[in-house]
Amino acid sequence: MHRLAARSLEARLNSDHSDYVGPHTACACGAATRYAGRRPRSAESVFGAITLIRAYYHCDTCKNGFCPRDRALRIEDSHLTPGVLRMVGAVASCVSFDEASTLLDELGGISVSTRQVEREAERLGEGAARFEREVVEPAAGPPPATMYLGQDGTGVPMRKEELEGRAGKQADGSSKTREMKLVAVWTADDHDKDGHPMRDKGSVTYTAAIESAETKDTAKELAPFTQRVHREAVRRGYDRAVRKVALGDGAPWLWNIVAEFYDDAIEILDKFHAKEHLQTVANEVFGPKSEAGKKWSADRCDEIDRGATGELIAAVGRHALKSEEARKAVGYYITNQDRMDYPRYEAMGLCVGSGVVEAGCKTAIGVRMKRAGMHWSLRGVNAIAALRCCRVSGRYEELMEWWAEQQLAA
Repeated sequence: MHRLAARSLEARLNSDHSDYVGPHTACACGAATRYAGRRPRSAESVFGAITLIRAYYHCDTCKNGFCPRDRALRIEDSHLTPGVLRMVGAVASCVSFDEASTLLDELGGISVSTRQVEREAERLGEGAARFEREVVEPAAGPPPATMYLGQDGTGVPMRKEELEGRAGKQADGSSKTREMKLVAVWTADDHDKDGHPMRDKGSVTYTAAIESAETKDTAKELAPFTQRVHREAVRRGYDRAVRKVALGDGAPWLWNIVAEFYDDAIEILDKFHAKEHLQTVANEVFGPKSEAGKKWSADRCDEIDRGATGELIAAVGRHALKSEEARKAVGYYITNQDRMDYPRYEAMGLCVGSGVVEAGCKTAIGVRMKRAGMHWSLRGVNAIAALRCCRVSGRYEELMEWWAEQQLAA
């Protein structure tokens, strides 16, 4: 059936000679082109391969040529029709380029090589990155009552040439990864049976890239990731929310970005991260899996739950002279003490965990970019991250509409 449809489409297009616009037509360079006959070209449609016979115009001034039909069908820069490109972007944002090529063939009978999938997906991904930068229309309607903003980072495996001179956690001090930063915005007006706030279905959106979050004092503009956070916050209406909540694991760059734009936000240190440090201290002070360490850690977790940060800091500080982990933990708790009033936050009905952001690092980044054997170029990983985030944030159809408009405008 697909082959029959392909032949029918091919015959229909080739019988239409309306792409002949006369013996001469204007060239992009400003000169006039001349008609140089009809020329064949293969294209991959959603029904399979087709061969088009199109009117061809050549410019003797700039030595370039073009076919009006290619422009009309939006296949001037690719032999894939828009429908196939949409499929390529959808599958390549979810699985490896090789798997995407196989799925297109097995499910649709569409032949696109692994290399072609990579090239077209990265081209579309670069368009997605531009789409994220340019389409920042604020959300319509009344401002949300409460909105959450979270940020995090996760290491992505990179090619050797992308890691030269970069310090890392390997035994020799080198690095195998670079940090991709992610921002998530969501609402959580729903509650579970115990009254705890739950992320509203379909409310979370992501945007991510390997880019700097540090704005130097001498810089004339904000760091790229800082601008990314602000764009997504404005697009989602976070800046207009009655209550703005910022959740994070305590990294200084995260709070710096929030303070840059939203000094009225309620900053909350993720409770899981706050407790996670205690186990590390207990292992160093009391020994791994010791009963004394388990009890000590449980008592400190209870202090966190009660909002007794003074008692917590004092208890951990008693081990600071003999434990490097305890010393670092004390500094961590002192820095974030004002962000650890969990009883008050819970009484306000607020989330105190950044699980949505942690899940985003896995869903938007890890599932696609951190699979066995993958090593990325900076250009490639940022392009696919943009494509992936559009997909999981429910913006893929909007992206493809925008892409079509850009192609027609060009």
